[in-house]
Amino acid sequence: MSDRLHGISAFVEAVEAGSFALAAQRMRLTRSAVGKSIARLEQRLGVRLFQRTTRSQSLTEDGQAYYERCVRALAELDAGVSALDSGKCEAVGRLRISVPVLFGRHCVAPVLLALARRHPRMTIEMSFSDQVVDLVEDKFDLAIRIGSLPDSATLVARRLATQAMSICAAPSYLAEYGKPVSAAEMSRHAGIAYGRSGRLEPWKVRDCAGEVHEPKVNIRLVFDDLQAIADAAVAGAGLAWLPCWLMSKHARAGELSLVMDSESVLPTEIYLVWPQSRYLPAKTRLAIDALVAEIPGMVGKMQRPPAQTAADEKQPTLPAPRIARQKTLPAPP
Repeated sequence: MSDRLHGISAFVEAVEAGSFALAAQRMRLTRSAVGKSIARLEQRLGVRLFQRTTRSQSLTEDGQAYYERCVRALAELDAGVSALDSGKCEAVGRLRISVPVLFGRHCVAPVLLALARRHPRMTIEMSFSDQVVDLVEDKFDLAIRIGSLPDSATLVARRLATQAMSICAAPSYLAEYGKPVSAAEMSRHAGIAYGRSGRLEPWKVRDCAGEVHEPKVNIRLVFDDLQAIADAAVAGAGLAWLPCWLMSKHARAGELSLVMDSESVLPTEIYLVWPQSRYLPAKTRLAIDALVAEIPGMVGKMQRPPAQTAADEKQPTLPAPRIARQKTLPAPP
């Protein structure tokens, strides 16, 4: 029986991926291994399944007929596994997940810690990094990505939550340089930006007419760590673009004041991504379900920073345009 089934998954994956190379990525195999598996299948069946050229591949008539039957057979096998899996009381095995450093530490880790407690036979391995990892190459079951996603033939994505953003600065900075009230006025201010791999994340704000602008802030500092950006803002280095859930704790401590709230600053999307597969293991489904259930509420509770305190309102401020023309921008601390 095992000999009869050998090569079928590789054959179906190659048909649906459109190439042996892409099928190999999805199956976490080498292209050579996929090619040899299909060649052995053709030899065993005594027919040619693919017409191959140096530039393309297409199914033969026999290949098309065999593919249709293989798809039905694999669907039945997957349904059987799913039926058995759904009856289990707990997930078993190791789940590897890649998460952004700060968001992962504050929001994802508590959810997965609770999941691990509920399923003691499940091992969770979390990798904290703001770098975009290759899930297939690095053998991750799941990852969280913040921001827009490129098209991918090997990954499945599900929107997890919407992350509200704000623009803020230290009260001392605003007292000295004034509080900008529009995107245009931000061009006269210093900024602390998030950057990764040479690319800066754009700040996007909406005016009262609903038009979206990208403020031309004078970026003086670039970090690939959100907490470092918050710390620099607290030190008075300039305006910072931060998630509201991070900014709010500094606002409560009186360390940061709101310049533009989440009504004006465009949000960013948070996604779950995982390698495309016919069958999603119980451990992965449980993690996805837990994160989808918990994360939106956690982010939602922190979406709007608290109103400024009376002490904040008493900070001496001067009209932004006049002061901005007279003052030079602060040097990085």
